[in-house]
Amino acid sequence: MAQRLTGRGDLRRPRKVRRATVDTTTPPPSPLQPIDLTDDTAVTEVLRLAIWVGEVLMASGTGAIDTQVQVRQVAAAYGLSECDVDVTFNSIAISARRGSTLPPAGSIRIVEHRSHDFSRLAAIDRLVRRIRVGAVSPVEARNELESITNSPHPYPRWVSTVAWAGMAGAIAVLLGAGVIVASVALLCTMVIYQTNLVLNRVGLPYFFQQIVGGFIATIPAAGLYTAREALGLDLRPSLVIASGIVVLLSGLSVVGSVQDAITGAPITASARFFEVLMMTAGIIVGVAIGLRVADAVGLTLPPISAAQYTGDLTRIPVQVIAGAFAAGFFALACYAEARAVSVAAASGAVGSLVYTVLQYWAAGPIIAAGTAATVVGVAGGLLARRALTPPIIVGIAGITPLLPGLSVYRSLYSFLSNEPLSGFSALATVFGIGSSLAAGVVLGEWAARTIRRPRIVRAAALPKPIVRRISRDNGHGREHTESKWRNRRIVS
Repeated sequence: MAQRLTGRGDLRRPRKVRRATVDTTTPPPSPLQPIDLTDDTAVTEVLRLAIWVGEVLMASGTGAIDTQVQVRQVAAAYGLSECDVDVTFNSIAISARRGSTLPPAGSIRIVEHRSHDFSRLAAIDRLVRRIRVGAVSPVEARNELESITNSPHPYPRWVSTVAWAGMAGAIAVLLGAGVIVASVALLCTMVIYQTNLVLNRVGLPYFFQQIVGGFIATIPAAGLYTAREALGLDLRPSLVIASGIVVLLSGLSVVGSVQDAITGAPITASARFFEVLMMTAGIIVGVAIGLRVADAVGLTLPPISAAQYTGDLTRIPVQVIAGAFAAGFFALACYAEARAVSVAAASGAVGSLVYTVLQYWAAGPIIAAGTAATVVGVAGGLLARRALTPPIIVGIAGITPLLPGLSVYRSLYSFLSNEPLSGFSALATVFGIGSSLAAGVVLGEWAARTIRRPRIVRAAALPKPIVRRISRDNGHGREHTESKWRNRRIVS
């Protein structure tokens, strides 16, 4: 009877290193799961897998260049190292060269829907990391990717509703509101969210949903301010409206558009920026309609006197706590995992602290926003590495408390009050703060990668082939040796 002996000699097993996607893993010198390049079916399957991963990343707000890198690395992990990847606003195309004697293979995929689903993004992140170390075959990766994209949200819908409402309440406190104003902002946001869900089901374009949201944020604030004396309330309706504007702005891909412009994808950046501009215009139109309707029915609104982050250091504890809750609630509303929610809350607290201190030193809103966003990007990148969470989740959530909702309302109020100079000045501040926030996050993530570069993967650290020796092959009387790649040790 033949005896099977399995050994690895003195081959050393690679030491595992915890890495998140903030680290740029160096690709191995040879594919760990190579496919037959002459097999059209296998090549097509790998290309389909790679651009499917890219579609999920693009739909979640990942930048075009980062998506290109991830798609190319997924294809290279299975042997398609010579690939051309083109990522535009709503499509991903890939072409793979298979040598001088075989025709190239290509595939294209359209990105139809965009939504922030951070749990799905984190699952894709883990899958990509496993693919890049050769632990998943193409068939297994395809099945897991299909399961990820078709799986339901990890939380019930009502959790997301409560999270959006809690975020609006935290933003109102961050702007200086009391309990009553924060409660009104919370209730208005719940109405906005549920209304937009109904409008989304009937297929109303997102631009008009933003108009409805801006309108709903304005009318209750005007009504409560008009009846404040009868109800015995002391409230500032501008904070209610500003909180609703921040909630509506938070889902826009400002970071992605600026990141594409900075990293060398101007076409995609232009398309994304125009989308952000149109959605912001929808909010402005909705608020304008609300103000005109309120004035027509006799509801009054006072001039805006308060500014976001006045620089009062005595309010630092309140600002930090409110910023943490705003960022954490936003991450929860986008279905982030528990550890990602805690990391996002920490980054929001850090950003609010830096912004408040810089405003106290009279740095100006644009410089303060950019500096705070850079700190958020660095801290978010490092915290994301520890929590194994994609840095984009931490970055987007961390700058949410810094979005210029009050400046948007101030500019619109100035235009409607026949003060165009003040309106244009406030509007320029809005775009300056938004661009500064996005650029700061991109710079911070780059700095986080530079602070701790990943260890280069060397040949000695790669999985080694297992050699199986059969002492005697029955019927032929000769020895036989079989060598095969394995990622885990196998004992026969």
